[in-house]
Amino acid sequence: MLQEVKTDIRLLSLTEIKEAFVKKGDKAFRGQQVYEWLWRKSCVDFDLMSNLNVETRNWLKENFAIHAIKVEDKQVSNDGTIKSGFRLHDGHLVEGVLIPADERMTACVSSQVGCSLTCKFCATGKMDRERNLTPGEIYDQVVLIKSWAMQHFQKPLTNIVFMGMGEPLLNYANVLKGIEMITSPEGLGMAADRITVSTAGIAKMIRKLADDEVRFNLALSLHAANDIKRNQIMPINESNNLKAVGESLKYFHQKTKKRVTFEYIAFKDFNEGIQDAKELLAFCKQFPAKVNVIEYNPTGDGQFEKADSNKIDQFCAYLERNGVVAKVRRSRGKDIDAACGQLANKKHSEALVTE
Repeated sequence: MLQEVKTDIRLLSLTEIKEAFVKKGDKAFRGQQVYEWLWRKSCVDFDLMSNLNVETRNWLKENFAIHAIKVEDKQVSNDGTIKSGFRLHDGHLVEGVLIPADERMTACVSSQVGCSLTCKFCATGKMDRERNLTPGEIYDQVVLIKSWAMQHFQKPLTNIVFMGMGEPLLNYANVLKGIEMITSPEGLGMAADRITVSTAGIAKMIRKLADDEVRFNLALSLHAANDIKRNQIMPINESNNLKAVGESLKYFHQKTKKRVTFEYIAFKDFNEGIQDAKELLAFCKQFPAKVNVIEYNPTGDGQFEKADSNKIDQFCAYLERNGVVAKVRRSRGKDIDAACGQLANKKHSEALVTE
């Protein structure tokens, strides 16, 4: 016989959970209690919901599941960065990272299993996109990484970046629902302005963010400010060119009043020259923006090389002289493949196939 697939209770709204209790002849407030256990207390085991009687807990177990993620393994870098493979309920894996830097404790979380955008410099882009993460799976990453910040550094989690595996705007509804539960007083209660969602540039979805009046920050994975070069490294640019993306970002700023961040990985002999900086400067002038210039982190295929540090500094200095806030982001966690562009489940992909 086929095993009955139980509904993941975290896919239900508070109203739907209350209705399930009423339907079984119980009080609606039981649904409120369960909802608080799930989202405010981050409980992933019905048996631990101590203010529910045994009969109610058994009914929950018979009818629902909590598809929580589990830590597959955890690696600690020489610089303190922590990376984990998270096992999902169906056997897939994603990766998440805690990045400690001065007073900031940043969680880098994933939004999809794999990615469909095939950016040439990104290890995740070499994987197939298997599926989207649910709001609960996104929330769980934050809960676990938050616990590492306290365990290893005795500091609270301060920031969250959606810069892990996947394109967040191609999992729009689940990402926004996950952020809602991370920021809601009914959930983790974290500040929305401490969250940054990074996109490769899906123009119509950037406009939707603006129309939905999101309160979190937006970053664009740019890496080249002319279409010829960007087409070479980011196939998404062929259907979402710089003009379209620029107009959508201008609309986003007009609606939200938020400054956009450009992420710009510097590749040797490709996009780190003064002419490239001039093109980036022109793109930045459309709306308030800041630039993070990022060291390239090799993904093992030898296709790209890290730009010379002096050229990166000159690139940033040019932007700064011309009124653009630009900072060099030195990579962290490189020794455990936790740096920008390196998340790919190298250790886990074969295990998943053989299990």
